[in-house]
Amino acid sequence: MPIHPTAVVDSSAEIDPSADIGAYAIVEPGCRIGADVQLLPHAYVATGTTLEAGCIIHPFAVVGHWPQDLKWAGEPSYTVVGAGTVVREHASIHRGTIPGSTTVVGRECYLMSTAHIGHNCEVGNNVIMVNGALLSGHVEVGDHAFIAGMAGVHQFARIGERAMLAGATGISKDVPPFMLVARPTYVAGTNVVGLRRAGFSTEERAELRAAYRTLYRGGLHFPEAITQVAEMVRTEPGRRLVAFLQAPSKRGFQAGPRGSRPNAGSDAEL
Repeated sequence: MPIHPTAVVDSSAEIDPSADIGAYAIVEPGCRIGADVQLLPHAYVATGTTLEAGCIIHPFAVVGHWPQDLKWAGEPSYTVVGAGTVVREHASIHRGTIPGSTTVVGRECYLMSTAHIGHNCEVGNNVIMVNGALLSGHVEVGDHAFIAGMAGVHQFARIGERAMLAGATGISKDVPPFMLVARPTYVAGTNVVGLRRAGFSTEERAELRAAYRTLYRGGLHFPEAITQVAEMVRTEPGRRLVAFLQAPSKRGFQAGPRGSRPNAGSDAEL
């Protein structure tokens, strides 16, 4: 177990023998460091954090530190980071704020420099967050979502699988799976390039485009549009889209292009 002599590692931490802990890295009590994890110099892993196999934590990244929540009173809470996830320089992930709760980051995620995941977020697998992307507390992010630089997501919002958020967008509502959010912040269509690269079939992509038109261009109130989409889908991605749309939402749904019918429905009516 190569631990640099200047690293500060609490004796209660569970560290796999294959892990590599660099100069001046800090590992606090109650941490679990998995196989082949790399903590590069000056990485900071806080109390109650689990890093699964193959994670790489870059210099000055902070994982599992105190939540930025004035209600937090120091109660034990946790952070779990899935296998193969990379946390780049100065990025941060905060532990849960509710006693005993956990912030969860999935497998093979990539958090670029200065990205932030707030307390109690649930981030799926293969999520990419570009420099300066920000998740407030209690945000849910689906697998393979892409959050571009300086995009910010409001607390309790949901970002669906394979959604793509453009840079510097401010997301205050739920973004359905497979959709693209453009600037200024509105749902502009499906994530065409992402779906094609992921191997979605022509039928699946066509069905998702039709669902977008019904939701955002069909002139219906959003609840009516969701019902219509539920009746039309035949593919598995379409069914996953409907499941997301029908699930409970604390924020409502992000608006479509200016002048499209759902802009009212995406606020009070949802």
